[in-house]
Amino acid sequence: MKKLFLVLIAVLCSATLFAQTDFSGTWMLNSSKSKLGEQFSMAPKSIIVSQQNNDISVEKHSEFQGNEFTSTDKYTLDGKECVNKGFRDVEKKSKVVWSADKKSLTVTSKIPMQGETMTNSEIFSMNNGSMTIQSKASSSYGDLEETQVYDKK
Repeated sequence: MKKLFLVLIAVLCSATLFAQTDFSGTWMLNSSKSKLGEQFSMAPKSIIVSQQNNDISVEKHSEFQGNEFTSTDKYTLDGKECVNKGFRDVEKKSKVVWSADKKSLTVTSKIPMQGETMTNSEIFSMNNGSMTIQSKASSSYGDLEETQVYDKK
């Protein structure tokens, strides 16, 4: 009986220790809680995340100059490079890495743009039931940093 109890404790502790945050859901941008760029924002109006096992899909619904568009990126959660189509069908190469505590997820992407490469980093985390994305983009056009906060729909 004692051994069974110890095995159960070990299983519960390891499940808690290795549990990762699940970002699945439909998320709506909360502009009042976000810190967006003054002249330009990369923040999608809504995001649909589907996360299962080693895979995550992020569907972003955005608006730019009055036009709405949707982009979908599929990643693996094992740190291997993933290739998705970016704006104007460029090849966007990304790697996804969990934080040590499995509470945040960093997506780092390299996107070719007019003969150069833009680097984009997004750190997904949860805070009081909201999903936060700390976004940084860097290219010869300059740097852009935002904190985007999304509420679950």
